[in-house]
Parts: sequence; structure tokens; C-alpha cells
Amino acid sequence: MQEHTKTGTGPLAGVRVVEFCQVAAGPFCGMLLADFGADVVKIEPMEGDTLRQWPPITEGYSENFASLNRGKRSVALDLKRPEDRDLARALVLDADVLVENNRPGVMQRLGLGWDWFGPRKPSLIYCSISAFGQSGPRSGEGGFDLTIQAAGGVMSVTGEPDGAPVKCGVPVSDFTAGLYGAYAIAARIAQVRAGGPGGRVDVPMFATTLAIAALQTSEYFGTGRNPRKLGSAHPRNAPYQAFRARDGWFAIAAGNNKLWRSVCEVVGVMGLFEDPRFVTTTLRAANQVVLKDLLETHFVRDDAARWLEKFAQAGVPGAPINAYSDALADAQAAHLQLVQPMTLPGGTQTRTVACPLWMDGGPVAVQTRPPGLGEHTEEIRARYRAAAANPNAHPSAHPTQENQP
Repeated sequence: MQEHTKTGTGPLAGVRVVEFCQVAAGPFCGMLLADFGADVVKIEPMEGDTLRQWPPITEGYSENFASLNRGKRSVALDLKRPEDRDLARALVLDADVLVENNRPGVMQRLGLGWDWFGPRKPSLIYCSISAFGQSGPRSGEGGFDLTIQAAGGVMSVTGEPDGAPVKCGVPVSDFTAGLYGAYAIAARIAQVRAGGPGGRVDVPMFATTLAIAALQTSEYFGTGRNPRKLGSAHPRNAPYQAFRARDGWFAIAAGNNKLWRSVCEVVGVMGLFEDPRFVTTTLRAANQVVLKDLLETHFVRDDAARWLEKFAQAGVPGAPINAYSDALADAQAAHLQLVQPMTLPGGTQTRTVACPLWMDGGPVAVQTRPPGLGEHTEEIRARYRAAAANPNAHPSAHPTQENQP
């Protein structure tokens, strides 16, 4: 794949971003911007982003870190030192976007808050991602994906009905915040390019987690009742969940009467189609425990793959319960070119899931190489020293496209 960071063809080509982020939400936001062509400089503490310590570690390098920091450059600074703080300020004043995911107040104490940058660069887009937002009674609290899933209601609707609280297996609160951040930044970039001002973007993980729960919050607003845990089932559709077959589990989603009829035809239970307990979607959802038991008495007579083959022929959406090894090996994943090679800074070859989107009939090409800790610090220091010695020169935190890693 050709790389946007080399060809300069990404929709955000020419946009300069300085990232003061660690772990997941902020780095994911920065990576999304880099995937679309933005030049992203990641400011790390001298010991590095803590995600660099997370396994799996391949030849001394965290593949977790690599998966969220491709296409960026790393500058390691001690922001409590005035000279390093001044370099960080110079980088930001030369950029279009600042992204940070510290607790509210930290950037101000370091002399890197909006209160310092706003008067000096009104066009700057200053995006802050935090647990609860920049203001309000809980703004001073920290948070991780687990605690935000708990506070934001996700854990109350995840898991089996009588089971212990369970978090979603994917860090949805972290990555949702990163997505909202990148979306808002892209919108503000369009505003600035049209001649408008920059400004602050406040992304509270608590709020974005609630925002993606639109079906659950609307259920509460409409009924006055809390949504409940249903395992893999759905509160308003059935059969719409995982079912046990002879050799394992599979999922089908028959969310309307036409598909329900097809299920009955495939299974050979047309009597259920006429059963008054199941004649509408609402009734099937209300009686889905009984419906599941009735259907599984038939499903356990054959293997999951055979049932899925029959349902596919009838047009009923279904899927095996894939492990990630299965999902990554799916023929559609290959067609979409999702899995791409990645070279770690030490030269080790591995793989990553690249940008999932296609544009203009093909996949969005990305630079997959992540940076070594502080790999670009001296290069950037030298650029700004040269600029200080020659005030007429315009410093750039970013090398030419051809020189990017």
C-alpha cells in the first residue's frame, strides 16, 4: 500500500498535530488523524507513554503501543524543565491542533494550557480528552476504560442476566472518546480553513460513553425503567442472539417478521410462526427465553456451520462466534486489506490492523511504523535551535514527507 504520509494525498495532509497523550483514548485520536495524513508529533515523558510497557513485547517493543501510535513521531521531554516546556510551546505554536488526555488542570500547571496558547494562536484547535470533562463536580477525577464503562452504564447491560457485572471486552469508552475527538477536530479544521477561529474541544469519556448508548437511554426515557442485562440477546428483537448448536455456538439476527418466517422455514417449525406468543417482534422479544429454548431443541441436532449455511441460503444474517484469529483470517478481512505489515523501530516485522475505511474505491493507505521513544527529539531540537539563530526562518516540527519514517 502507498502511504499517505509519503504521498501527501490524505485528506488531512498539511495539518500539524502535537499530541500530549498516553495509553488509549488520546493516542487513538492522534492515530486517526495520522491515518488521514496529518503530521503528528507525540510528546512523551522521558520514561515514555506507559503503554510502551504493556505486553506483548516483541524485541523490546510493545505491540499494544504500536497499534495506537503508527505514523507518529516521538519527542521525549521533561515538561517541568523550562527549556523543554519552551520547545513544546514552539511546537504547538507551529501546529494546527493540540490533543491532550491529562487530568484537567495538568496542562495549565505545565504552562501549556489554552489560557497560554489561545491569545497567541487563536486558530489553534485545542482538544482535551478526560474522564469527566474540563468542568463540573467530577472534572477533577481520573478514570480508565473500566471505571467509565461502570459509571456510564455499559456494565449494567453487559453480561448474563444473573451474572456478575461484566465490562465490554473491547475498550469502548477509550476508543469512543478518541473517535469523538478526531471527529470534532476534523470539523473544527474545516471551520478554520473556512476562515473561522480555532478553539477548545472538550471530550469527556463519561459523556461519549453515554452518547453511544442512545438505544439504552431512549429506552429509559420512554419507559422509566433501566435497561437490563440480556447476555447476547436484544431487548426489542428475537430471535437475535447466540444459540447453542451440536458442536458450539452461532449467532443469528432475525429482526423482522420476514426473517422470522425464514427461520421457521429453515428449522421446520412453522407452528411457531403461528404461535400467539411470537406473532410480532415485540411479543417475540418479550418471550425470547422460551423461544430460545424451543429453537435450541432443534439446533443441537446439527453443527453450527451447517445451520449457518442454511440460514445464509435463506437470507437470514448469521455468524460463527469468531476468535480474533478467525476474524482476521476471514475472506472479507483479506479483501478489505485490513491486516498490513508493520516494521517496529528495531526492524522486527509484525502485523497490524490498518485503517478500516475505504475511500474512492480503495483502502485508506497509512504509515504503519510506530516511533521509538524520543526517536525524533534531537531532530526537532535542532530545527528550533536553527530557527532561533535565524529569526527569518520558519521552523517546522515536521520533516519533508520523504523523510518521515
